[in-house]
Amino acid sequence: MSEMKPSISSGRKFTAVWIVPLVALVIGLSMGIHHFMTQGPTITIDFKTAESLQGGKTKVRLLNVDIGVVESVALKENISGVTATVKLGPEARPLLHEDTRFWVVRPRVGAGGVSGLSTLLGGTYIEMSPGTGSDKQREFVGLEEPPQTPLDAPGVRLTLLSKRAGSLSVGESVVFRGYNVGRIESMEFDEKGRQVRYDIFVDAPFHKLINSNTRFWNVSGISLTASAEGFQVEMGTMDTLLLGGVAFDAPPGLRPGSAVDNGREYHLYESYDDILKNPYTYGLYYVVSFSQSVRGLEPGAPVEYRGIPIGRVERILLKELTANNLSKVITAEGLSKENSTAGQAIPVLIYLEPARMALPDNQESIVALKQAIEGGVPKGLRATLMTGNLLTGKQLVNVDFFPEEEPAELGAFEQYVTIPTIETGVGRLENQLRSFLDRLDALPLEETVAGVNKVLGTADNSLSSLTETLDSVNNIVDSDDSRRLSSELVATLGELRSALTGIAPDSEMYQGLGATITSLNGSLENLDALIRKVSDKPNSLIFPSSPEMDPIPEARP
Repeated sequence: MSEMKPSISSGRKFTAVWIVPLVALVIGLSMGIHHFMTQGPTITIDFKTAESLQGGKTKVRLLNVDIGVVESVALKENISGVTATVKLGPEARPLLHEDTRFWVVRPRVGAGGVSGLSTLLGGTYIEMSPGTGSDKQREFVGLEEPPQTPLDAPGVRLTLLSKRAGSLSVGESVVFRGYNVGRIESMEFDEKGRQVRYDIFVDAPFHKLINSNTRFWNVSGISLTASAEGFQVEMGTMDTLLLGGVAFDAPPGLRPGSAVDNGREYHLYESYDDILKNPYTYGLYYVVSFSQSVRGLEPGAPVEYRGIPIGRVERILLKELTANNLSKVITAEGLSKENSTAGQAIPVLIYLEPARMALPDNQESIVALKQAIEGGVPKGLRATLMTGNLLTGKQLVNVDFFPEEEPAELGAFEQYVTIPTIETGVGRLENQLRSFLDRLDALPLEETVAGVNKVLGTADNSLSSLTETLDSVNNIVDSDDSRRLSSELVATLGELRSALTGIAPDSEMYQGLGATITSLNGSLENLDALIRKVSDKPNSLIFPSSPEMDPIPEARP
């Protein structure tokens, strides 16, 4: 009998029994993959409230086509809102990005009009706005207000920053020179920056009007301002008057800037006047001090040169003046601690912009302006206070040349250069009147009045004596002797008149006297000739003399 030996095989043989489970596994994997590929994604959306949201009923729509449904709505752990779990269709998978937006569509009445009326019959739903970003996302925060503009709309999106909310709200207009070119999309308060953020959208092609030098301001309602130029009333369009809005433009005289991209931030000014206060980049600070009243001089008041605006008033440096004098009181030994600011000139900080004088808005203009002021002060350049408007009492700072003023130099206050000032107009008249009253008050009026009273007393005595003298003269005139003297005086005057009549030109005495005077003149002439002859020839009285020749010869016939 032969011994049997087992055969040992090192490999495993595949048997037919494994075919069935392998086929089942392949089919199961293919079904799973098919199910995964055909199923849409599940996402979560956070809302502040679950109003109008119902699990299994509320639809998710895109362009009015159902692409998903809300599966459930649950409270957050911190009870700060609700989280809606949404099952979307497979067609929504490529549309989920970090900038995809969701919001609840319900009836709304706002500045942009009435929307969501279709939900009155069909019920509320969640609207989806596809994103275009690169990152995929499955968790989203829903919008409380529907977006005003689609993400793919042509135009530019910008951000406006303001210190207060004012009268603006979502959906209000963005206008350019009265024409509606965009809208406010969202509004929120930035806790870190303590300011309000407005996201606006400007439609194409109007977005090309915006550049780096563009300014935005609030045109809501009616603006009434009273300044040195008088009263000014401004209002926008009827829409902005009733609802509010934002306007934009470039300040006059400012050159266009460079183009801007989405997301650029701008400051939102309170009014159109505010954008005119600082439209230029380069400027110089100076200080002018006034001893007269600065009532009516406010920050923003114009600084003019012969009626041309060249800058503005920044503020009154009363705090710096007080601190400066207080430091002197503390550091000086033995100095009185009384109020050292009494009677001192009040410093005012002004800002001069060379671009307002038709100079380029660059650093070279700053140097030119500084040199012009340094050279102008020795020639009489001074700053004065002027009344800009008699009705409002607003004042402004005027800079001009006064060659007749005494020489002065530039000074310093804190870190600023000071321009000399003088008083003109009402202020100068007030000082002159005050000086006159001071001189008048310094006069010895009591002694003068006493002397005048003494003189008046003496004058009274003199008048009394004069009155007595006149009474005596009247008595003399009224006496009988004075009357007889008057009659005798009249008789004497009559005799004198008769005597004068006898020597009148037509009287015989006057004519005889005239003939006598004529004869006397002839005798005097003969005597004069005799004397002249004797002077020439003394012997002519003894010896006869030959007649003299006529010195003038006769003419020939």
